[in-house]
Amino acid sequence: MNVSHSPRDPRHNKLQSEDHAIHDWYRFVQSFPPHLVRTYIEQFDIDHTQTILDPFCGSGTTLVECKKLGIPSIGIEAHPMPHLASSVKCDWSISSVSLSEYANTVVQSSVDSLQREMHDTQFKLPDSEQSKLLIKNSISPLPLSKALVLLSNINEHGNHQVQKYGRLALARTLVSGASNLKFGPEVGLGYIKNDAPVLEVWLHNMTRMATDIDAVSEYASTPSQVYRSDARDVNIVLEPQSVDGVITSPPYPNEKDYTRTTRLESVVLGLIKDRKELRKVKQDLLRSNTRGVYKTDTDDQEVSNHPIIGSIAETIERRRIELGKTSGFERLYARVTLLYFGGMLRHLSSLRTALRPGARLAYVLGDQASYLRVMIPTGQIVADIAQSLGYHVRSVDLFRTRLSTVTGQHLREEVIVLEWS
Repeated sequence: MNVSHSPRDPRHNKLQSEDHAIHDWYRFVQSFPPHLVRTYIEQFDIDHTQTILDPFCGSGTTLVECKKLGIPSIGIEAHPMPHLASSVKCDWSISSVSLSEYANTVVQSSVDSLQREMHDTQFKLPDSEQSKLLIKNSISPLPLSKALVLLSNINEHGNHQVQKYGRLALARTLVSGASNLKFGPEVGLGYIKNDAPVLEVWLHNMTRMATDIDAVSEYASTPSQVYRSDARDVNIVLEPQSVDGVITSPPYPNEKDYTRTTRLESVVLGLIKDRKELRKVKQDLLRSNTRGVYKTDTDDQEVSNHPIIGSIAETIERRRIELGKTSGFERLYARVTLLYFGGMLRHLSSLRTALRPGARLAYVLGDQASYLRVMIPTGQIVADIAQSLGYHVRSVDLFRTRLSTVTGQHLREEVIVLEWS
């Protein structure tokens, strides 16, 4: 794989200046970059007559890049917030004039609403059930009140299509301008802002959307479909032999709770209303952290006889006992490792019927040491699972290395290249 930077160079995983359009509407902090997608589209020799799938599409990096290149794409995402993001980011059929007029109407209406509300010195807050889902102090009362007034006006004006853009712009406003959150390897609290220019930031985001839509209008008609579904059972939504290539980055077994990373915008936008809905979202996700493990889970049975995975799980459990770790989460470390690779086996198994002969696949996967410093060679194990299912492992490309906050070591992040024949 040709790269312009050293694997340890932090720029290697950053958005390049020419990639900000569309991609930057809403993006996870550690999303893999668009230039990586272009590398494998070129390597796989994919063109506009073929279709690329991203079964863990997140905020839509692969789909947006395919659409920019005029290549049809399909995405699958189980979480409602990134599903909304990828759906909106792949819909370029709206006019920039409509977006601008809608944004100005919503802002003026929100200004009037806020003047009335501030006069009464009352803050508009979510109901108690939703409030309990928020990370404590993730947003201060005044910015939250402004955001909810803005959301009410977003939903009151315009049609369903333009409202989706408004909600996505609000999601980005919440995490990048209104909240007290900071994002690194994990989400946490940063500087507490008692107030924030919510309307101004939202209007700026909408203006950027309108500008970007004009820039990409040439490829607005390129097909791009996003399904909200479980990636472990992709054959439910995909037609047989409908996919020519796969470029994706599944979650890693790293104790990162993806529902927590997107909790603020998911709750404020009403995508997750209570703990029951949160549980349902988690149950549809690949098990990659202990906060998403349930007694009824059975994916671990899929890899019960795999020697490497079994050995890693036994090592994790043995170390837990040696260190005297007894919390509920720590007791699940070994099991979540089994569940993760069992889920990946389910995914790769169900994917086979959707692949055309000769389909090429690229999986971005990172080695991990999150569970009591036991090394998990994620890419190597997934490659082994794929081979057992009839895939050919064409190469293992080093994408980058990243510093582990647990061990202080540089861990490999690799692209596993497969072929289905």
